[in-house]
Amino acid sequence: MIWGKIRPGACRAWLSRASMRQELCFSSSVPPQPVPPLVQTLQGYLRTLEPLLPPDELSHTRRMVHEFGSPGGLGARLQKGLEKRARHSNSWITPWWVQWAYLESRMPLPVHSNPAISLPRRDYNGWRSQLVFASKLIAGVLDFKDKIKTGQLPVDYMRGKPLCMELYPLLFSSCRIPGPKHDYVAHHGRSRRSPTHITVVRNYQFFQLEVYNSDGSRMTESQIHGQLLRIRSQSWKTDKEPMGILTSEHRHTWGEAYNRLLRDKLNKESVRLIETGLFSLCLDSPVMRISDEKYASRKAAQVLHGGGTFSNSGNRWFDKTLQFVVGEDGSWGLLYEAATAEGPPIANLLHHVLEYCEKPDPKRAPLVPLPMPKKLYFHIDREIKRDIEHAKQNLDILINDLDVNVFNFKRFGKELPKQHNLSPNSFIQVALQLAYYRVHGEVGPACDIASQRMFRGGRTEYIRSPTNETLKFILAFGDPSVTREAKLELFREAINAYTALTLKVLEGHGVDLHLLGLKLQAIEEGLSIPKIFMDTAYGLATHWKLRTGQVPANTDSVMCFGPLVPDGYAICYNPQADHVHFSITAFNCCEETNAETLALTLKDTLCQLQELLQPTV
Repeated sequence: MIWGKIRPGACRAWLSRASMRQELCFSSSVPPQPVPPLVQTLQGYLRTLEPLLPPDELSHTRRMVHEFGSPGGLGARLQKGLEKRARHSNSWITPWWVQWAYLESRMPLPVHSNPAISLPRRDYNGWRSQLVFASKLIAGVLDFKDKIKTGQLPVDYMRGKPLCMELYPLLFSSCRIPGPKHDYVAHHGRSRRSPTHITVVRNYQFFQLEVYNSDGSRMTESQIHGQLLRIRSQSWKTDKEPMGILTSEHRHTWGEAYNRLLRDKLNKESVRLIETGLFSLCLDSPVMRISDEKYASRKAAQVLHGGGTFSNSGNRWFDKTLQFVVGEDGSWGLLYEAATAEGPPIANLLHHVLEYCEKPDPKRAPLVPLPMPKKLYFHIDREIKRDIEHAKQNLDILINDLDVNVFNFKRFGKELPKQHNLSPNSFIQVALQLAYYRVHGEVGPACDIASQRMFRGGRTEYIRSPTNETLKFILAFGDPSVTREAKLELFREAINAYTALTLKVLEGHGVDLHLLGLKLQAIEEGLSIPKIFMDTAYGLATHWKLRTGQVPANTDSVMCFGPLVPDGYAICYNPQADHVHFSITAFNCCEETNAETLALTLKDTLCQLQELLQPTV
């Protein structure tokens, strides 16, 4: 990560109620996102197909694309519509993108959508230290929120350019709400009376915890700690139904259950308090420890989905934008909902929390008695009980189907490519394609997630691979008749081609957002979907067998999420100076994919590429 007809205003809730002053403050320093030239996008699209299609299929698609892009043709008409849209909106694509990529998806949020970040285990074991750390974490997150509110948060920069900051105030007091055909995001942080509570969940039981005093000051760590002790005393293991499991369902199924749930006044109030809370804190029981080697994978999986209905999955409300997970065994991390949040701002938040955790508690607790944290109750009738049972079964099936492999590659880190004037991200991307080819005997359509926050309201775009240069290198790499010098030259060309492609995407000239815009513009104008989007080549090239993302962080953290397709992989990586953290996921139901096999092959591939750059003999 480098970093049907759509109803007008359907995505308005995504940026709802942000004041004009704050919106200007967070986005005025960056330009609007350009609509790329049509010819450029169509040429780029055809180039991405060349390594994936046989010549006859490629010729058929070329004719179709040229017809679409001909002067005065359908493509030109749709392009004019997009350019007009760009002139009359903050972003011509982001509302459509959020709606299409997230809110219209009916897949369950755990595994398929919500990314998790697993952080290094804290040096403690036991519930007492768990609550001390959780208190510190809450105080650190509130400190970060205050910096956003008071305008003290420094502007993010990438390659010397300021980035749009408007996502930051939306992180708090926001929640995704299920709907029958599409979801929406409710943002409560800009209401007249902004929420002052968080939600704490332990042993499947939810609590409203006020984190501000009556005078508006933040509670101290010792105050928060005292309240967490009270919550623990009220949440011993019982036969409580895991209400949060309902949020793990298929979105249509959850939407129907949600409406049934809210028919009861008590349930409606409890759900409202969860949805409006600043964020959620999940106090988990220990992760089952099998071996040190598998612990990192088990830990990441716990943050991602809770480990199953007999573990901590009932301690989640998957619709919530921010959920901090703190385990009794020192494991911890963050799960976030991707319609509102994304990797780099989340990484900045976690970096701030980690720095804050190194400082002593700055304030003494005032000697003021605090009200008891409010336990949230639910009235569970026969229908809701049935919904919960179905959700438990479906979530356990999903969790058992997901293979998670997290490892720390210690042989080298990002300094090695830098020493050879090569981009570390491009180096890893070429290595991923080579490893995939060595396992599957073919290259696979891959997307690397790149930021578009250098534009107003920008979110993300895909960098497509493999490139022609990558395919040439892969074919030469296993050919004993090709000299080492020739392989090295092809390797450099592959990395530099990917770097050039990355720079183009970062300038707003990627392929996928523009193609999506053209398709949705046709729908908006009441036209049939253009033939190029019904072509088998388009379906093949967007069947992302490799979903990848770099989330560079100052910590030894690793992001984790599920594959986009049943026969694919998701690979996240965090390159540090002398090591790289990887997470690889795949579905067990697919006999062709195996996360452990790809992980072992990737390690071996990286070592061979090091040997290619720096031969030992």
